[in-house]
Amino acid sequence: MNFADLNWQEMMDATVATLQMLIFSGMFTIILGLPLGILLYLWGRSNSIVIRVIYSVLSFVVNILRSVPFIILMVALIPFSKAVVGTSIGVLGTIPPLVIGAAPFFARLVETALREVDRGVIEAAQGMGASTNQIVSRVLLPEARPGLLAGVTITLVTLVSYTAMSGMVGGGGLGDLAIRYGYYRYEKEVMIISVVLMVILVQLLQMAGDRLVRHFTRK
Repeated sequence: MNFADLNWQEMMDATVATLQMLIFSGMFTIILGLPLGILLYLWGRSNSIVIRVIYSVLSFVVNILRSVPFIILMVALIPFSKAVVGTSIGVLGTIPPLVIGAAPFFARLVETALREVDRGVIEAAQGMGASTNQIVSRVLLPEARPGLLAGVTITLVTLVSYTAMSGMVGGGGLGDLAIRYGYYRYEKEVMIISVVLMVILVQLLQMAGDRLVRHFTRK
């Protein structure tokens, strides 16, 4: 293997593209997934028949989006991506399917983290006359912070693998580079470096997330 002949500038550009997809899709995933997870938690505990029906429908939609393989979801959303951002390829065209694929996944992690909050703390806040918004903002979210941070970490790591799969349909980034050169042209050096860079990225995300979780976990 000869790594000296690699186009390191192209490798750098692909790494930057992967980071761009990760940052923007991660940001929108959290923006959409956090309130969705909160709604799933609140509506799942409601005694109202109407709310329970709405929860069942929403939960069903979330489960469907979670169960569809990302590569299939990305192909199915090509018209949607073109309508929203004007293209279905490259960094920009990959962000919509990344968000739609990851937001339901993150929402379920949020719902799970909120369910782990001590019921006694919630009942104490209700007994003091706190509104639903106050309970969410001052009790649920602070108490569930370690679980939420762990959920963010898991989601970002998942997004890294999604960005790699997006290379199959021209998504750009390290995944695209690995497929075009490593798979179609049998340039193993490109494949190896691309995989190593993605592994490093995942490790950095996991270490940062674990450190934040330990910091905010009450001893």
